[in-house]
Amino acid sequence: MMLLVLALGCLAGAGYLVAELVTQPARQRRANVSRASTYGRLVLRRGDSRSFRQRAVLPLAGRVAHAVLRLSPKTTVEAVTLKLVSAGMSVSATTFLAIKGCSAAGGFVFGLVLGGSAGGAGTSILMGLILAALGWIAPEYIVSVKARTRREQIRAAMPDALDLLAVSVEAGLGFDASISKITEHMEGPLTDEFALTLGEMRVGEGRADALKKLEQRVSAPELSSFVRAIIQADQLGISLGRILRVQATDTRNRRQAAAEERAMKAPIKMLFPTVLFIFPSMFIVILGPAVLNFTHMFK
Repeated sequence: MMLLVLALGCLAGAGYLVAELVTQPARQRRANVSRASTYGRLVLRRGDSRSFRQRAVLPLAGRVAHAVLRLSPKTTVEAVTLKLVSAGMSVSATTFLAIKGCSAAGGFVFGLVLGGSAGGAGTSILMGLILAALGWIAPEYIVSVKARTRREQIRAAMPDALDLLAVSVEAGLGFDASISKITEHMEGPLTDEFALTLGEMRVGEGRADALKKLEQRVSAPELSSFVRAIIQADQLGISLGRILRVQATDTRNRRQAAAEERAMKAPIKMLFPTVLFIFPSMFIVILGPAVLNFTHMFK
């Protein structure tokens, strides 16, 4: 019965969304004609011409996000926004919190239905709580994985970017023009971050403040060292070219050390799949004939 109710609810929601999509062009044309016919005249009474997303979805998302913030008091909108920016996701904090709350609620309902079809009330509640916890944790895990992957890509691209920056500065370009050269000749997350920093400086943000925001968005040691060196060079009047060369060399040495560390960890990580999958197969191949011979001898 619960599965039937859930299926009917999904069917009704899908039908409503399809109807909204199908009738959207006609409603848009009627709105355009009505707006053109009343242009220049005072409209005393006017209906709500906002879309369904603006009228219902966004307010509902805001309420769900507020409920999620109340359930986790340590979570703030600023911290969630910083996590999303670090992961390179163009999703607002309110939308992310709403997705987190909806995934937890959907997991709880699905767990109740699944547990109710498999067992009693206790099993249903337990399954609902487990799937609700998974739905609560899954969005955070996805954002963390994306942020970690993006940070590794930025760390890998740092030496080449600093080399290009040093060459541009030594050729006579300013720091802003050198960053512009990076955005023109390179691609990737680091280029996007430099482009955002350059845009902030062009709209009037101070260089030190823009670089500090860059350091906050990307929590990488190489980038933090680069930002501190540039800010110190601006304050003390040191040549940027030499500092950038030193930073590029240091970043490359760090990348090589990280690669060597991963190579040293590889044999230990390979030990577990070797024990679990390769050794049993070898034992079967080597000891299998002997075991069969022993069984035939005792027969």
